Amino acid sequence: MNLAIIPARGGSKRIPQKNIRLFEGKPLIAYSIEVASQSNCFDKIIVSTDSEEIADVAREYGADVPFIRPAALADDFTGTTAVTRHAIRAMQELGFDYEYSCCIYATAPFLQERFLQQGLKALVDNKSKAFAFSATSFAFPIQRAISISEQGVEVMFPEHIKKRSQDLVEAYHDAGQFYWGRSEEYLKGNKSMFSHHSYPVILPRYLVQDIDTIEDWQRAELMYKAYVAQNLSERTNII
Repeated sequence: MNLAIIPARGGSKRIPQKNIRLFEGKPLIAYSIEVASQSNCFDKIIVSTDSEEIADVAREYGADVPFIRPAALADDFTGTTAVTRHAIRAMQELGFDYEYSCCIYATAPFLQERFLQQGLKALVDNKSKAFAFSATSFAFPIQRAISISEQGVEVMFPEHIKKRSQDLVEAYHDAGQFYWGRSEEYLKGNKSMFSHHSYPVILPRYLVQDIDTIEDWQRAELMYKAYVAQNLSERTNII
């Protein structure tokens, strides 16, 4: 049995009410709930929140809210893993035990079923892996990064600054959409998500956008509109 856990606390400061703010016509969290459901990967989809308002919206779009998250796990410093671990244990106390659990961010309007399915398959097929998470490549070689301070500009990796892009190792980063894991490994807590214990599900960059600031939100909406328009155009051409 598989569990989807969508963390959605109510205390977002940079974008007030971010998780239930309307994004292209519906609450942002609705995208994650709907895609999780459509993926057919899960026996249960729950939202972990400290907010009754978010809980009501989550239920409206088909998720369960079997508990209200404790305030101690809803501050600015609590990490995703701690929230996921709490949700797994809370479900166990309610009599439900899941072999695989997946933390899905509430701020992932570009999430797609095929990537969730790929992450689950990676764990089922490869018993040596504890986790599978979404990742994507950097758009520019990180080896050419610079820092800017009051003293001016400084090259962060001088040994690489003159190398050609094709001679540099491509770098990737967490795409911030989902984190599959064997429930027992989440509970043990002795393996890092970002290590050889994990399988990276590589997403194209045009389906990845953090939403932490108003500028991020505006960029995400523009990307989403462009993506939807492209898909409509492709379907029309097929017809």
